[in-house]
Order: sequence, then C-alpha cells, then structure tokens
Amino acid sequence: MRHAAEKIVTAYAALASPVGTLLIGGDGHRVLLIGFPEGPNAVIAPGSWTRDDTLYPVAREQLTEYFAGRRRAFDFPMAMTGTDFQKSVWQALLEIPFGVTRTYAALAAAIERPKAVRAVGAANGANPLPIAVPCHRLIGADGSLIKFGGGLGVKRYLLDLESRNAA
Repeated sequence: MRHAAEKIVTAYAALASPVGTLLIGGDGHRVLLIGFPEGPNAVIAPGSWTRDDTLYPVAREQLTEYFAGRRRAFDFPMAMTGTDFQKSVWQALLEIPFGVTRTYAALAAAIERPKAVRAVGAANGANPLPIAVPCHRLIGADGSLIKFGGGLGVKRYLLDLESRNAA
C-alpha cells in the first residue's frame, strides 16, 4: 500500500533500528513518512528523493530513544497527510497509552463510528507515520495480531518492547 505522504516527500534519512532500517521521509523540515524498506508495505525511496542522513535529527533521536526503552511518545515535527476520516483515526491512535492495545472495534467506537471497523482498519493501514502514530497497538477482536506495514514480526517486537517498558 502506498501512502499519500510519499507523493510529497522530497528527502529522507535512513535509521538503523532493532527492526531493520527505517526510512524517515519528509519535506526537509517535517517528517511525513516513516517507512519500512522490507515487509508487506515496503517503502522504496525513489530516485527523486534525496538521501541525507543528517535530516530529521529530532525524529532520529526520538526513535532511537523509543527503541532503547526511554521514550513513550513523540513530538518531533511531523505532518499527517490523509483524509479527515484517516486523520481522526490517527489522532485516536495517539490516544492509546504506551504499552496498551485496543481492538479495531474499540477504536471505531472511540471516534464515534462504531460500524466503521473496516474503514478504521483501512485508515490504520494507510498510517504514514507508524511507530510515532502507534498503529501497531491495534489488534483483532480475539487478541490476534492483524497486519502491519513492517510485518507481524515487527509488530510483535514493538508490542513486546512497550510491554517491557510500560511499568
């Protein structure tokens, strides 16, 4: 799945992480995309993007702190590009506490659209800022892990990381 933010990304930095390399893309100032170059929703930096690993230093630092268990939320300069409905879902994701999971149905209810479970799933899958906007915290009604752009192994890793550091 491609994200709308990819169309306006002009520059990116690569960040080595415990879940593999992350691409942090944006307009040179704000982060518009965090992508996994591997996995079901792999983001490949096109030749029109400029790589500069000095860009987005605050985002790179905060993601590094997150993986080290020292950060629970992000406040680096970012912008979410999507429909109003998608943005409402992404905003609701930001309200899920660190180390906690919610079901798709619970998130649909939280945005007062209880019958929009599938639409919530689609918006979750279109999240251009995974990890920072914690789409990995959504699980199936039966507690199962369901889809993640970086793969289910990465989703499990992120949930386990948060579980270990939530206390």
